[in-house]
Amino acid sequence: MAESEPVPAQIGEKRGCPEDEQEDTPSKKPRVEKDHKNGGHSLKDEEEEPECEAGDREEDGETFADMMKHGLTELDVGILKYVSDHKGFSGILKERYSDFVVHEINKQGKIVHLDDLSIPAEPQEPPQESDVLTEEQKKQLGELQLFKNKEDNVSIEVMDDTKEKRTLVHKAIKTQFPGLETKTEERDGRKFIVAYHAAGKKALAAPRKHFWPKNRGSFCHFVLYKENKDTMDAINVLSKFLRLRPNMFSYMGTKDKRAITVQEIAVLKITAERLAHLNKCLMNLKLGNFCYKNHPLKLGELQGNHFTVVIRNISGTDEQVHQALTSLKQTGFINYYGMQRFGTTAVPTQQVGRAILRNDWKEVVDLILKPRPGAEKEFLVRCREEWAKTQDPEAALKKLPNKRCVEGQLLRGLSMYGKKNIVTAFGLIPRNNRLMYIHSYQSVVWNTMVSRRIEAFGLKAVEGDLVLKGTTAHVLSAEEAENRSIHDIVMPLPGFDVIYPSHHVGKGYRELLTADGLDIDNMRHKVKDYSLAGAYRRIIIRPSDVSWLEALNTTFFLKK
Repeated sequence: MAESEPVPAQIGEKRGCPEDEQEDTPSKKPRVEKDHKNGGHSLKDEEEEPECEAGDREEDGETFADMMKHGLTELDVGILKYVSDHKGFSGILKERYSDFVVHEINKQGKIVHLDDLSIPAEPQEPPQESDVLTEEQKKQLGELQLFKNKEDNVSIEVMDDTKEKRTLVHKAIKTQFPGLETKTEERDGRKFIVAYHAAGKKALAAPRKHFWPKNRGSFCHFVLYKENKDTMDAINVLSKFLRLRPNMFSYMGTKDKRAITVQEIAVLKITAERLAHLNKCLMNLKLGNFCYKNHPLKLGELQGNHFTVVIRNISGTDEQVHQALTSLKQTGFINYYGMQRFGTTAVPTQQVGRAILRNDWKEVVDLILKPRPGAEKEFLVRCREEWAKTQDPEAALKKLPNKRCVEGQLLRGLSMYGKKNIVTAFGLIPRNNRLMYIHSYQSVVWNTMVSRRIEAFGLKAVEGDLVLKGTTAHVLSAEEAENRSIHDIVMPLPGFDVIYPSHHVGKGYRELLTADGLDIDNMRHKVKDYSLAGAYRRIIIRPSDVSWLEALNTTFFLKK
């Protein structure tokens, strides 16, 4: 069995102490598995839609069971079939968040680890930087850097006022004291360089152009290690500390909240020094493996994920456990999109996606902002009630302590651009979030059609199925189907650049989209971002390197 990620000291130092046990206990969000027949669901549990944070610490007052009282079931999102017919077993998944460890597998096929906290070397070191600051100035800057006077600043008068000298001072401060920003001010005819903390209120002063070497890639790529926090929450925290919009970050996929996860992130024109400095003040997050590249990351670019999972309190015989995990290893599982894709509240993300695709923007706003049943944080409940009562975006926005959640970003857009310009207002939500809505609609269609396909034809290739030849889909003849396995078969996510199976299940795509008010022959949208090209996805996945260990009625297994 592979080892899980080494825990950085700042994150892991509390492990085993009573406080940590309280944070990582079964009462938070346990999930009891159904009979584990390797196809009833994916191994990920349900992530929440991005929510506001009152502060940087996670608030987990509501239980997962509370959130799901009015939420979705697997049947609601098309997850209907199992890959095998043995009895299976049940157990508790994610009793502790540390029971679920996920490592991204990048597009080069490498498992992503956080194992280097160093700063990458610059092509050229600025000359004589250390000579331009006095020992007293260094002491003051050091105190500022370590948050001893976070909202203060340090002013350095430039006696030899030349652009070259000012540039040296700027570079010296940012190189020797990562996390500080600088600007030049003129006072009574004298020039001062003012250093301030990047996370302090002083950072909101007049913006300045940041020096960025031409020979350095525009995007800083790094590995994000996180505990018990979903990807968008983590990015919201980073963007708050760095005073950035969340859409400056890019990533290949969202990772579970109730888990330990490791993934690649990219951010535009933020130095590794500034990112590394955040390790001093972040909780349950760690950044490292920095490098500069000329491109961002794109959703879906990853090859997959490597899982290490603990299932506790097994109720099943050794034979049933062995049967189920042998089936997982030899046959695989139905490649359904898991519940995390569809949200956990009473308004599923695919409903918002369908409204976007139908160009029904009033319904989009209504679905995101209207009051909903089920447990939510109190400030979100107050925000929704205010919106329902007044339809005033500014009044509703005031109910949110932090404006970086989806609701806050949409309300801010409505406040700026008006309720008659919803498309532009909706654009204030980060692009990845907006695309997730329509991707979730594609996903529920895919799940539904795959369940119909398996119901109709079982686990064998048949005439009319699709396989990939390179990147092109090909319809199988009866003769070709004889020489193909279910592991070769793909089904399309709906879009303008895909073909559909020629058997009767394939024709069901048209019926399903028509019932949802969409034209399968016209999947291009007035807004280019929301035009769906479509894609192909394998029906059955057989994971590699599956192993498991049984101990004390607990099953550990590794899935890659």
